[in-house]
This record gives sequence, structure tokens and C-alpha cells, in this order.
Amino acid sequence: MKRRRTLGLTAIGAVTALLVAACGGSSGSSSGSSSSGSSNEAYNTGLTSVVNPSSQKGGTLTYDLSNTPDSTDPGNTYYAFMWNFNRLYAQALMTYKSCPGTCGLQLVPRLATAPGVVGDNGLTWTYHIRSGVKFSNGQTVTSADVKYAVERTYDRSVLPNGPSYFQVLLADPTYPGPYKDKSATGLTSVTTPDATTIVFHLQHPFSDFNYVVAIPQTAPVPQASDTGANYQLNVISTGPYKFQSYTLNKQLVLVPNKYWNAAEDPNAKQLASKIVVNMNVNANDIDNRLLAGDISVNMAGTGVQAAARAKILSNPALKKDSDDGLSGFLWFGYINTKVAPLTNVACRRAIEYAADKTTLQTAYGGPIAGGDIASTVLTPAIIGYKKFDLYDALSKPGGDDAAAKAQLKLCGQPNGFSLNIGYRSDRPTDTAAAQALQSALGAVGIKASLKGYPSGSYYSDFAGVPNYVHAHDLGIDMGGWAPDWPDGYGMLDEISNGNTIVPAGNTNIAELNDPVINNDFSKAAGLNNATQRNAIWSQIDHQIMSDAGILPAVYAKTLEYRNPNLTNVYLQPYYGMYNYAVLGTK
Repeated sequence: MKRRRTLGLTAIGAVTALLVAACGGSSGSSSGSSSSGSSNEAYNTGLTSVVNPSSQKGGTLTYDLSNTPDSTDPGNTYYAFMWNFNRLYAQALMTYKSCPGTCGLQLVPRLATAPGVVGDNGLTWTYHIRSGVKFSNGQTVTSADVKYAVERTYDRSVLPNGPSYFQVLLADPTYPGPYKDKSATGLTSVTTPDATTIVFHLQHPFSDFNYVVAIPQTAPVPQASDTGANYQLNVISTGPYKFQSYTLNKQLVLVPNKYWNAAEDPNAKQLASKIVVNMNVNANDIDNRLLAGDISVNMAGTGVQAAARAKILSNPALKKDSDDGLSGFLWFGYINTKVAPLTNVACRRAIEYAADKTTLQTAYGGPIAGGDIASTVLTPAIIGYKKFDLYDALSKPGGDDAAAKAQLKLCGQPNGFSLNIGYRSDRPTDTAAAQALQSALGAVGIKASLKGYPSGSYYSDFAGVPNYVHAHDLGIDMGGWAPDWPDGYGMLDEISNGNTIVPAGNTNIAELNDPVINNDFSKAAGLNNATQRNAIWSQIDHQIMSDAGILPAVYAKTLEYRNPNLTNVYLQPYYGMYNYAVLGTK
């Protein structure tokens, strides 16, 4: 869930080289063959190998979700579970290799025939798409369909979710989108010399661009079938499955797409005869249904709730069918810099000191299944991470009330102040975290009221709308974040760069607009030395924490339970959850 600016020309080479090297010793493969997997189910087997590898077809995969997707439209989604899930019906230009362990961080072509070719001193990226790919309606996919998919993401009034990399990176950032611009030319910074070639023209060199086109927004859309905000009800598929039916907020049903070619799309599978997604199911009921074998997957991919965690970890028969690994997510609170009195940095720092990190860790599942106490925004697996602890989160995890009260005096609020905490009310861990923070803040005189919102619209209608945040005094908004790709830029830009603040679908919810941070991102753009560039990410992290714009809580783990009837099961580290693109059922 993020956004970007510019980097030096060698960044993608450095990152990709690191990932490829890491993948070199992996026994995983996209085929799910027995040589790369294990039929013996054991605790944490799915972290490094394929459990129950199989090519067996048939059966129904059932996913339950505690709320709703932000959107099933690949051009209008920013939830990690939807980026994972929509690979079943949408092919972006690039994707991540389907294999367990670090191998699953490797970028590979999907709709494209190869990674992009850089030209014009880094200002153009050219891709060729596979010829003969068809939509689920039988229409042949062309480069114009990819261009149109990118164009429609420019109109945030119609498609408010998802990242805005293209608007920031491409050469015509003021393009209003195809719903307002009816010209035949459309987006001039994307050209299609022929039916299988697409060229992106950038404002500045940006070496991570292959990562950008791996985001679902490059999945082709036939313009004649586009219904704007309602396109999510019947996405025209290029993946192994197509929409059979979608009852909004209730149920989505996918069935096999007869026009999909398995041989040309090896990182996805078409095994199940049907895929059913049930929405607005109580989170604890999902866990009970999962443990009983009544459903296949908890779609949110954020692990089981407290009651199920205790049951699984205390029962060897259940524990052997579970995986507990770092998800790549950071759980945290955005501290808004525009909601008074948080406009004063000392008031924000009071929150940092007052927060009881131990109770926050407990809310997210504890040290075994929930994760490690966090003191930085960058997580330990991200390129550029450097350990530091400005607010004694590690040395005084129960909070430092004396330091918090000293900051309250500095900000002119010695007796504390009042604010609201926004959170996703259908997620028990979010609710518990908001309650834990409320209690800790109360101990130093900061009176927090809790404001719960549904997950499906939390970012699009509430926390991600600055005017709403200001009008409702949402001084803190609980959330989670994982990198759009695995370096410091991929983790930090969308949540801290001033140029990412937008009226709707905003991801810089703290509304940080610090010239030091903004200039550091710009400085990184001119560096071709990977070591120097990666050092900047920790500098930005340090400045975010100095500004007290984000309250880190936990470097997240997720305890995932795998239904014993699932096949081809493993945790893909990029998504931080099971790889939905390849699952089948016995």
C-alpha cells in the first residue's frame, strides 16, 4: 500500500541481484512438484517448502473475509490480500515468482514477455506483451488495454484506492483520466507503437519501475467493458478464473476461464472447479470454520484471532497444520500532524513515550504469534533497515510516563488533551490495539475516544480522507503496512513523502510533509551507488520517528492455519500470507 518518486538507475539491479542470489539455493518452484514440496504436514513447514504439492483438479475453495475488499477491481485496490487474490483473475505485466521462502521475492514477467527495457537515459521503459492472450470474453488483449488500465487509475474521484505511482512518475501528471478526457490520444506518457508493445515515458529516471508494473494496476482492461466504479462487479479476466457472480458485500464466485493458457502463465494454477468468497463473516467465526474444515482460507491473511491462537499452539494436532512467520507487515498507529494539538511535535512525542508496547504486542497476538516489539518504521527484512530506538520502546516496553509528561509540558498541554483513535472495528486485533493504546494514553492524561470503521472502506472513506480526519479529530489511526517492494523506498515513500498526500485514498495518513524527508527521497534519485542510496532509507526512517508521525507497534508475525485438505500451500513472503494463486484442494 504505497506511492513513489525517483531513484538512481542501478537500484533495481541491486535489489534484483540480491533477490536472485537469495533464490539461488531454493528448492521451490512454480510447478509445485514433489521435489520442491512436502506431503508431511508439520509446524512451520509452509515457511520454506510446499505442503501437499499436487496438480489434482476439482473441488471448491472457500475463502471467508471479516469485512469486504476495498475493491475487486485490480486498478482500485491497496489491500495486500487483494493484490494476492486478484492474480487469480488478472495478469499484470510483471509478478512475483510462485515459490516459498526468499525465492518468492523474485520478480518475473507475467503478461509481459520480459522485464522492461530501459532507454533514453532512464526516461523510457518498454515492455512487450505476450501475443494471443485473451480476455475471458474471448477478446484478444492488446497493449492499448494495458494503457487504458493505467489511464483509469488517474481519476481518483472514480477509483480512489490503490497507489499513485503512475501519476507521480510519468511525464504528464495532470492527466485527468479517461472518464473526463474523451480524446483518442489519452495519456501521452504511455505509447503503444503496436498491439504488443507499450512504452512508459517518465519525468525522471526511476530504477524500480519493474516493481511498479507488477502492481495490479497494469492488468489490462477492455475500454468497452469498463463501467468505472462498478467494474469491480464484473472484472473481465485474463487469469485462470473469471467472475461468475458477485453480490456486493456478500459473496464473490469465480469459475475457470476457458481462454486462460496454463503453459504461458506458470506462476498461477487453475485447479479448483470453483472459488467462493464469503464476506462480512465474524472474525472468530472464520477461525472456528477454518479449524473445523468448513472453509479453506481466511482471506485477510493476517492470521487467526486470540482464541484460535491459544487453541492451535496448545494442541499438537492443530499446531502441525500451522505456520508462524514474519509477515513483512508493520502494525502501527499514524499520528496525524494536522489535528490539533498534534500540530506540535512534542504532543506527538508524548504519545510515542506513553504507548505501552507490551500491551500493543499482546493485542496483536503476543511475542510468539503476534510479532516483535517495533521501534522503527522499516522492518528488519527491508533493504536499508538500521536498528534504533528513539522512544525507549525496547528498553521500556511498558511505556515511559515520566518522559511522556515532560513532552506534554513542552507542548503546552501539561494536563493532557483529548483526541480520537480510528481503527477497523471488524478486526479484533485492531480493536484490542486501539483499546490498549487508549488505556496507556489515559495514564498520562491523554483522553482518547475510540472510533471504529469497517475495513472495506476504512482507507477510502475515513482514515484515507484528510478532510474527514480533520473534521472528526482522528489524531491517531491504527493500521498496518507492508512494502510495495522490498527496499526502503517501497516501504516508506507512500506513508511519509509529502508528495503522496491526496484528498481521497490517502496513504500518508500522518500527513507528513517534512522538507528533510522529501529532500532525502529526491537525493536518493541522484545516487547510482546502491550502498549510499540504501543508507538514506534509515535516515528517512529516523526522521519519521523524530517527527513522531508514526507509532510503531509490532514487526508482525501471523499464525496461519492451513486446512489439511489444501494443496500447494506455502507462505509467500512478498504477500506475507499463503500464495492464493496456486492453491488447490484434495
